[in-house]
Amino acid sequence: MKTIRRLIYTEVLRAVGFVALAFLALFFFFDLVDALGDVNRGAAAGYHVGYALLYTALQIPNHLYELLPIAALIGTIFVMARLAASSEFTILRTSGLGPLRALGTLLLLGVGFVIVTFLFGDYVAPTANRAAQNLQARFLGDITVGRTGAWLKERQADRNYSVNVGALTSDGTLNHVRIFEFSNADGRPLSTTKAARGRLGADGWQLQEVERRTFEQASAPDPRVAVARLERWTWPTELSQDMVAAALLSPDRMQTVDLFQYINHLEGNAQSAQRYEIEFWRKVFYPLSCLVMMVLALPFAYLHFRAGNITGYVFIGVLVGISFFLLNNVFGYVGNLRNWQPWLAAAAPGIIYSVLSLGAFGWLVLRQ
Repeated sequence: MKTIRRLIYTEVLRAVGFVALAFLALFFFFDLVDALGDVNRGAAAGYHVGYALLYTALQIPNHLYELLPIAALIGTIFVMARLAASSEFTILRTSGLGPLRALGTLLLLGVGFVIVTFLFGDYVAPTANRAAQNLQARFLGDITVGRTGAWLKERQADRNYSVNVGALTSDGTLNHVRIFEFSNADGRPLSTTKAARGRLGADGWQLQEVERRTFEQASAPDPRVAVARLERWTWPTELSQDMVAAALLSPDRMQTVDLFQYINHLEGNAQSAQRYEIEFWRKVFYPLSCLVMMVLALPFAYLHFRAGNITGYVFIGVLVGISFFLLNNVFGYVGNLRNWQPWLAAAAPGIIYSVLSLGAFGWLVLRQ
């Protein structure tokens, strides 16, 4: 069995590597064309083609994370179909490679793909994405989202704060900070703070060029507003730079631990965390889709043909992989709109394709 396992693993790894490289080369070309459009815009700041190439290269880990299950499916289908067409798999079956043993062999290889996918999605890709965003922020503008930036919320004793950060620079500076302070007792506004920029310190946010408006005697018919302009002001808070970055970054580019901590922060401040919970469970279940793809590819080894066109079966694998990728994204959006259970919205595509793959395995293999 060691010889058979070595044969299958070598062929599958070679085919999956080739498919992954082909997809990455295609995406690298598209990303490079898109990045070259920023060269003229950032030429005055020193942004040139070399930085565009570096930015495009930093997108590769995230693409590999997204494409590895699809590449595993296509590569394994190609190997299984080729072994069936050359009757090699028939010889392997007569040598003792039964259906369950073949399934176990592929699942063991799938575990390796699961580990690689998890490592790239949770460590390599987020680190590379932060480096890419810092590179663009250095030459093309600060990290921001939408027109108003990111909104955060925090509760402190008898106070409630709504915080808006316009942008985050590559060196960690917060730009266009606005802080709205409310009373927890009756919800009345207590103060507003505007700052041109700020940084995170040991005692809180160190804000500069600050304008504070404090509402005094808010319950009186004619409340007073006290205005103070300060060069520096410290706001004590537990909001960290990671939380600000989490609000500004797309959740699919975050680490699982960062997502979990940010979800706890949102729930602790009575904010909706549905979107981030779905993305958290997608981070958990997506690497496991490599196992589903292995099971889905195995029945191709039991198709009865000798000199057929393998390209057609590989094309089927491409369609299945693309449909899984699309369904995985669609269920995330639908689950967020319909307020589904986050784990169900994230796990549904994997469950559907697991049932299909096991059904195909049972029909083509076990009934023969």
